[in-house]
Amino acid sequence: MEKGQAGARGRNGSGERAERSAQRDPERTRASILAAATREFAENGMGGARVDAIAERAGINKRMLYHYFGDKEQLYLAVLEEAYIGIRTAEKSINLRDLEPEQGIAELAMFTWRYFLEHPEFLSLLGTENLHRARWLRQSTRLKELHSQLMGKLSDLLERGRAKGLFREDVDPLHLYLTMAALGYFYLSNQYTLSTIFGRDLAERDNLEGWERHIVHVTLASIRR
Repeated sequence: MEKGQAGARGRNGSGERAERSAQRDPERTRASILAAATREFAENGMGGARVDAIAERAGINKRMLYHYFGDKEQLYLAVLEEAYIGIRTAEKSINLRDLEPEQGIAELAMFTWRYFLEHPEFLSLLGTENLHRARWLRQSTRLKELHSQLMGKLSDLLERGRAKGLFREDVDPLHLYLTMAALGYFYLSNQYTLSTIFGRDLAERDNLEGWERHIVHVTLASIRR
């Protein structure tokens, strides 16, 4: 047997085994594709990401990828949805209803900052989608409910804080969330240029911890009476 024929058969055999494995465990295969696609889109954006690279990262062939997600655009939308579902799901670890109003808002501010720190791919995806003016995100039917739940929890904290005389009456829960998210997002999205311009390494631990304290202070100061 010639080497070329043997190599082709070997590759075909590997592909067939991978496909059979994917068919036996579709949830695991779907998760692998999403994880690989998240890395590819975060690194290269929507325009630069390649389906071939995603399939290779996931250890499957392109046919299986198209079977699960249809095309590149549908896969990108699925990645965006999973990214938002990830942060909203993780937020549930904070039982805001059992916390005092100021403590609850402080905990949510710290959680948001730490989540951004631990998930740089999330910030990359946000940047890419904003460049496209949320073209794909607007197609999602899954995310509105998730974010309405977040606004509901913040509204509850604000209402309880107002009842205790802690917070101003005119605080908008969306403005409150934008304050804590913007402080974290700007810092991390611009850390390299800011570090260069001001001569301080913003990625150093002391600077990161100091900025976390600053986020909590500014967020609470912006809503107190």
